[in-house]
Amino acid sequence: MYQLSTKGRYGTRLMYQLAKNHGKGPMLLKDIARIENLSIKYMEQIIPLLKKAGLIKSLRGPYGGYGLQKPPEAINMKVILIALEGDISPVHCVDEPESCDRSKFCPARQVWHIMEEQLNDTLSKITLQDMLKMSKDEGEGLEERVTE
Repeated sequence: MYQLSTKGRYGTRLMYQLAKNHGKGPMLLKDIARIENLSIKYMEQIIPLLKKAGLIKSLRGPYGGYGLQKPPEAINMKVILIALEGDISPVHCVDEPESCDRSKFCPARQVWHIMEEQLNDTLSKITLQDMLKMSKDEGEGLEERVTE
């Protein structure tokens, strides 16, 4: 079974908090850690990945902290998870056929390819704004939007 790493799960929660606070000013990492009950040390390892991907910005000074680089509706789950996890393929041979000597004739590879396409399509459709909406109304209507 494909599972997200701790980095992917924690980073998504961090991004959710930044989306929730978007437009209200930067957030301190210690506040995000407290709200989400996460380790600051671990989040300090996640921040550079999100900054490198252009998803968050840091502001220095007494009123500094972290904020989203773009509005919540412009950031989807696919870009977040790729920034945090790297490749989100279920198996390496989908994107790197040369990694497996069976990929030219393996019938399962086509299944994994379809799975990857569906996952990427779904993650592309879910934005941080959708996550904010889900937290308010438990995602009413999101399922229909994602399956369109």
